[in-house]
Amino acid sequence: MNLNKIAYTALVAFGAAIATLVISHGLSGTRAGATEPPRAAPISREELARHNSRDGCWKAIDGTVYDITAYIPDHPSREEVVLAGCGKDASEGWHNKRPGVAHSGAASRLLSGYLIGELEDAAPPPPAAPRCERIP
Repeated sequence: MNLNKIAYTALVAFGAAIATLVISHGLSGTRAGATEPPRAAPISREELARHNSRDGCWKAIDGTVYDITAYIPDHPSREEVVLAGCGKDASEGWHNKRPGVAHSGAASRLLSGYLIGELEDAAPPPPAAPRCERIP
């Protein structure tokens, strides 16, 4: 085997290893080093409202509060879009990323890694739509 084939094989193997790491990190849905989302006492709306900037961005989505401060630079949209929901209930924006289009399952898994608590006086999430059974 000549040296060019060996170098090419090593390059392909290295690229495959890097791709595997990147994909597995993207699918894991958690922050680096996080083993379990931290749990905290219920978070008041006043406390949520104090975290309304790029230096401290908390969002409530369906009654659950997330600290997404570290994720802001990695978010695919413009920073202003992300910052608009800081310090408040961002459920509407989460469920309508674009009109009628919610965030993906992958985004939901990623978000779960930023969970910090439950909103103190949050209304329960709306019930799931009833499933229709097919009659034979």
